Amino acid sequence: MTATQPTPPRRIALLGFGEAARAFLEGWTREPGFAAGVVAFDIKTNDPATRAAKLADYAAAGVRGVESAAALVDGADVVFSLVTADRAHDAALSVAPHLAGGALFFDGNSCAPQTKVLSAAAIDAAGGAYIDTAVMAPVHPRLHRTPLLISGPHTAAALATLAALGMAAEEQAGPVGSSSAIKMVRSVMMKGLEALVCECVLAGRLAGVDDIVLESLDDTYPGFDWKKRSAYMLERVMTHGIRRAAEMGEVAKTVDLLGLDGGMSRATVAWQSRIGELRLDARAGDLSDHRSLADMILARLAPSHEGDPT
Repeated sequence: MTATQPTPPRRIALLGFGEAARAFLEGWTREPGFAAGVVAFDIKTNDPATRAAKLADYAAAGVRGVESAAALVDGADVVFSLVTADRAHDAALSVAPHLAGGALFFDGNSCAPQTKVLSAAAIDAAGGAYIDTAVMAPVHPRLHRTPLLISGPHTAAALATLAALGMAAEEQAGPVGSSSAIKMVRSVMMKGLEALVCECVLAGRLAGVDDIVLESLDDTYPGFDWKKRSAYMLERVMTHGIRRAAEMGEVAKTVDLLGLDGGMSRATVAWQSRIGELRLDARAGDLSDHRSLADMILARLAPSHEGDPT
């Protein structure tokens, strides 16, 4: 990045309008002098079952929603792709023919490096500038200041633009896929740990030994606070399990293509999707109590044990 004052983008396109896009937008609007026009398009607006809810999301965030990928990127100098991992390549293909020359395309989706290489080829061939972008932490509470890793041939321009938006990004040296490789391998542990906690805590509730097990884990790993962390992880899977399952499918692909067996990651897909597909509202329970959240899940997963977790 040069020493000159970075030039803020004039028009930002948000491809996908889920938790990450809304968090970035909220953060940008808190930046002094933020004046970029922001437009959004989410494929859920094309589904009658989800259209009203997504339009309500646009209204609540004060952003202009459009009806197509082509309309989204018309005149945009910056595009953030923030969709589910299984839709990321299709999303890139949908906007590529309509990009303005030189438009920066930040692919912030949790995809295998090989998937990002394919998307980069499509974006760059269309005259855009593809940036492999890995979101390295939950977007709350840091919003647009959530740490990012970026890689590929366009990082100098990307860093300048992200700095102008008040974002926290670092360059990961290497070609497209370098940042995503870090994110994917890290997710083996991060999302896999969530799945292990689900299996451990739910089995513990059914056996009547969950408190004893978690207290034992605190003895083995002092300072982790397994009861508090378990409640947090259960809530994350309840709320975001479907999206996490899509990400872990890409993680399994990454491990497979490295010549290993991504079986652990595929098992994580199973737990994340199984709980996510219940579509439970964790806020209906006690977010600080693993037992409350576990019992909500068990009431749906194992009806014969409802009301009798022991």
